[in-house]
Amino acid sequence: MAPVTISAGFAEHHRSEATRLFWQAFKAKLNPVMGPEAKAQRFLARVADPSHAISATALDGTLLGIAGYKTAQGAFIGGDWADLTAVYGTLGALWRAPLLSILERNLADDVLLMDGIFVTEAARGQGVGTRLLNAIKAEAASRGLSQTRLDVIDTNPRARALYEREGFVAGERHDLGPLRLLFGFRHATTMIHTQA
Repeated sequence: MAPVTISAGFAEHHRSEATRLFWQAFKAKLNPVMGPEAKAQRFLARVADPSHAISATALDGTLLGIAGYKTAQGAFIGGDWADLTAVYGTLGALWRAPLLSILERNLADDVLLMDGIFVTEAARGQGVGTRLLNAIKAEAASRGLSQTRLDVIDTNPRARALYEREGFVAGERHDLGPLRLLFGFRHATTMIHTQA
């Protein structure tokens, strides 16, 4: 495995690349609500919060991936009504806001909620995702939290296999019902890692 640096946050000069990679990773799920792509990336660049992210970079400084998380103080990808209207206008925000709220996951006491993880295509299979997951678990431990939670959709078996290898255990399944036609997946499974 090539040397990788894991750091809290992400460098400001990586913002556009971070949002491009986030969109690439989650476009299939988010495009029907957040598209067109140019507006989606503008929104993501506006709201991406480095204080709720852990990044992986190569020795030359190239961004290899990010794991985001959500706390009561904020989220890696958050945003509010003002952010939506600034990018999509009032009418665009009116129909997007309730649909995006369906994808929101509630926080729980004593649990760190992972808010997305992605790795560049060139860095996949090199252990970068594993390093980021370990960093997220370490972040939970540093905050005195006993568990790390994430949700994985049924159309991403590769990610689920990684999470299982890293000690995450599948729990409750959330079915989308008819909204699966909009978002492109049938259900999401909550997975929990409990600190040893």
